Amino acid sequence: MKGEQAAGVQGLSCHDKHGTDTPDGAENRRLPFLIRRDGTWLYRGSEIRRKAMSCLFGSLLTRNAQGAYLLRTPFESGLIEVEDVPFLAVELDWSGMGRMQRLSFRTNMDEVVVADAEHPIRTVWDIPPEACPEGCPPYLTIRAGEGAYPLEARLSRAVWYELAALAEPGACQGVPCMGVWSCGSFFPIARMVVDSSGG
Repeated sequence: MKGEQAAGVQGLSCHDKHGTDTPDGAENRRLPFLIRRDGTWLYRGSEIRRKAMSCLFGSLLTRNAQGAYLLRTPFESGLIEVEDVPFLAVELDWSGMGRMQRLSFRTNMDEVVVADAEHPIRTVWDIPPEACPEGCPPYLTIRAGEGAYPLEARLSRAVWYELAALAEPGACQGVPCMGVWSCGSFFPIARMVVDSSGG
């Protein structure tokens, strides 16, 4: 593969699918791809600028049973490096309220995912504020991998703030918290603030 022309993906949408036969030993091979924390794809250190190509590669990405990221393309297959998670949630749309609320996220790959029991919002919420001074960002499950490890999108800061504005009091495993409802599932996002003034 040389640069972006090697994949020949002109005119492809984000959800085009191709054959994904995996050569023997693919999971022991490392491909020169890197997905940065900001969602940028690099190939041999150069940014992949064509969104159609990033979308295609993103659709062919999975995780093996050990949790490593495995890219299976029509050309070659192998492990790739991901700094955090492969996707970003860049837009939030919601409808309804309370338990009937529906939270719909658009990723940087233009994939729309609705938060529900199969696509949960994951947060490190049951910790004191000083344990995560800048806040611990929420993650959304995009799809299952080949084992127990899913592929996730990190919520962008703007989307995170929007989500926080929708939070309401609730409880998770008996612990009071602030969280959000979507499709009948409650997702905690922060520990309930306790008034320690004694007043």
